[in-house]
Parts: sequence; structure tokens; C-alpha cells
Amino acid sequence: MGGMPIRQPFPTQNVEQIDPFLLLHHHRTTAGEPFEGVGAHPHRGFSPVSFIFEGSLRHQDSRGNDSVISAGGIQWMNSGMGIIHSERPVDVEADLELIQLWINTPAAHKMDQPVYIPVTAEEAGLFKSDDGLVSAKIFAGEVLGTKGKVKALSPVNAATFDVKKGGKISIPLPADHNAFIYLLDGVIKLEGYGLVEGKNAVVFKKDGDSIAFEATENTRILFMTGKPLDEKVVSYGPFVMNSQTQIMEAMRDYQIGKMGVLIEA
Repeated sequence: MGGMPIRQPFPTQNVEQIDPFLLLHHHRTTAGEPFEGVGAHPHRGFSPVSFIFEGSLRHQDSRGNDSVISAGGIQWMNSGMGIIHSERPVDVEADLELIQLWINTPAAHKMDQPVYIPVTAEEAGLFKSDDGLVSAKIFAGEVLGTKGKVKALSPVNAATFDVKKGGKISIPLPADHNAFIYLLDGVIKLEGYGLVEGKNAVVFKKDGDSIAFEATENTRILFMTGKPLDEKVVSYGPFVMNSQTQIMEAMRDYQIGKMGVLIEA
């Protein structure tokens, strides 16, 4: 990403996608590893979502949005019919850690007008366990009785967890959702499975009503559930549509300027 290596839990040979989730990238650079971010590029047909864990990220797009989100917040963008955006670190020499997740858009909304939704750490829904060992920020849907700010285009629950060693939690799951967790670091003991180490994702079968785990080391976790769209996915680079014809139309529309122009400030 922007010339820097990333970790990609999916898609892989084992897991192509977790409908409606298409792709997950985990990026981390530390001071001394200058990272200039990703310059102007287009999207159509899905929602790229950036979860910021360290540092600050500036978003600019062809619809005139210009926003900085820092650690604990997210940048959620419904790309709809097409938008051009860039994501740059505020300080190229500082630590930066983020996850970018691509969430598919239902066919009925792929040509909606684009929408950009920034959510700061303070604006997220907050959950904290009675013992203080488990805390969570909820950004979309409802998790552990707490609602998030983002109204996704299909039923999606999105949260990040910070769990201290010894912290335990059981998280209810919607029966008709696909679900996964991704550990940025640390180790958990997952009920019904065993130990899971950092930088690994776990995809759950739809055969239960909750997931439960205990942190054996301090850990940070991305938690996502979503109702499957069960629609054909045809993708090419930054475009995710339902047919090859629609992909060709997206390429044409980008080339002739229908997605706008972004000149970074």
C-alpha cells in the first residue's frame, strides 16, 4: 500500500471473501520508515473503511471532503457511483497503524451518490466491562447493546476491542450474519477453538449465537459481522460490481471524468 508492505488476512487461497467483506489490509509503519500514504485513486461499488489505531490520517476526495482522523477513529466511505480520494499520514515520520476493510455494497445501492462518514474516537459508541479489562469502540450497527454512528448500506456491525490480560467477554452474534475477528497483536483463548495469536483472523461458522474469549496477553481486535448479500461479485482493481459490463462502464466513467477530480491541497 503506497509502496509499503501490508498484511492481508483475506482474500487468500483459503478464504476468498467473507460476504459482505471483500478484503482486509493491516498496515503499520514506525518512526524512521517514512510513509507518504496513498495518492488520488478511484473507487466504485463498495465501502472502503479505514480503522486508525496509531497516528493520524488525512482524507481528501473529489466531493470536497477534507478530514483528519486520529487513533481510535475511522474513515468510512460509501463510494457509490464513483469517487476519487487520497489517504495521507499527517506526519510521514510518525508511527502509523491502520486496517483498511472493503465492504461490498448491495447491487441496489452501487450507483448511489458517494458519502463520506468520519468518526472520531470520541464519537464512537463506547463499551467497558465492569472490571475495566475489556473496552470497545462501536462504529456501525449494535454491539453489546451499544450503537455506532455509521448507517451502513446493509446490516453490518463494526467494533474494535482493547482487551487487557485476563479480560473475558462473550459477544452476541446475529444468527443470519457472517462474522470474523482479526487480532492486531496479543493472544486470546477462544472458546471452542483454543489459542489465537496476533496478526491472524478467525472466521466463524453460523452455528452459534455468540463468541467468547479470554485474553492471555494484552490484545487489540477488529470485530465485524455482516448479513451476506449473496450477490455475484465482479471486481477489477478499485471497482467492485456485479457484471463485467459494469466494470467496463466504471473504467470508462473514471477515464472521462465522471468520478470527479481530486487535486490534493
